[in-house]
Amino acid sequence: MSESEETQDRQFVVALSRGLDVLRCFRAGDAMLGNQEIAARTGLPKPTVSRLTYTLTKLGYLTYIDRYAKYQLGTAVLSLGYTALAGMDIRHVARPLMQELADYSDVAVSLGSGDQTSMIYIESCRGKGALTIRLAVGSRIPVATTAMGRAYLAGLAETERTPILDEVRKRHPDDWPRIKSGLERALREYAARGFTMSVGDWQSDVHAVGVALTNPATGVVMALNCGGAAFLLPRERLEDDLGPRLVAVARKIEAALGRR
Repeated sequence: MSESEETQDRQFVVALSRGLDVLRCFRAGDAMLGNQEIAARTGLPKPTVSRLTYTLTKLGYLTYIDRYAKYQLGTAVLSLGYTALAGMDIRHVARPLMQELADYSDVAVSLGSGDQTSMIYIESCRGKGALTIRLAVGSRIPVATTAMGRAYLAGLAETERTPILDEVRKRHPDDWPRIKSGLERALREYAARGFTMSVGDWQSDVHAVGVALTNPATGVVMALNCGGAAFLLPRERLEDDLGPRLVAVARKIEAALGRR
């Protein structure tokens, strides 16, 4: 939601939104963040950040580490996260099918949910190979340059996709022409074959294929990916083997959810 939309929507609580932005800026590899780092990531004024982190600490969503004058996520956030994961039937349905493909491909197969301009891993299965990408549940990856993110965008209605792309363009103005070109190609691929690819677009040494899936009960769109080291996953293997297999996995998950 843009700033103008926020001010025009009388039901929208801006202070709550800003507080959630503070929590959202913590990433899987962050042990602690200070107010200055949070301000840089959120774009909020430092005095505003200071008030928000103080309030979130009082509520247990942040913990203040006096020795470093920084914050880490508190147990209240952990409780919410585990509660949310426990309530996701899709993880229990998807995991056996994902693990089967991970064992076959000897790379990682993951399930992710959209969050603004990122995808968040909510389940991940690994093959036995030593070079499997090790992104755990809770990891974030970009929505615009990854196979999972592009598949997710392809699965959304245009009215849902457009605000996300507007935000990506706003955050990455210099890279937008390259990002846009890759997205347009991905959407064409998805329409033709049912899956998208990222062949070194996110990281030069990572190749992946992605497929969107929709929970029939809720209408929520998520996405699967199958990815790993580039030399293990040449374009031909993604196109001719793993892409179609991942599509089949997504359709089996949707069918199983529809029977629940």
